[in-house]
Amino acid sequence: MMRRKHPLLFSFILPGMMSLTISGISAVRLSGFDSARGTAWLESWPSARVITFPAVMVVAPLARRIVDHLTA
Repeated sequence: MMRRKHPLLFSFILPGMMSLTISGISAVRLSGFDSARGTAWLESWPSARVITFPAVMVVAPLARRIVDHLTA
């Protein structure tokens, strides 16, 4: 049963890590390395997360097909 949920779980975990990283980079670029960076990062992460989860749900199957085609 858990094997069937693999794509959904993958699509939940990967964009979480990606959005956390990208929002952190954006926060540093906007506010520099000051004390507000951590707050800006944590405030921007949820909005990035809301976008990346559905995006990966749509894009991941397409990316898998492209990779399968290129490596076949």
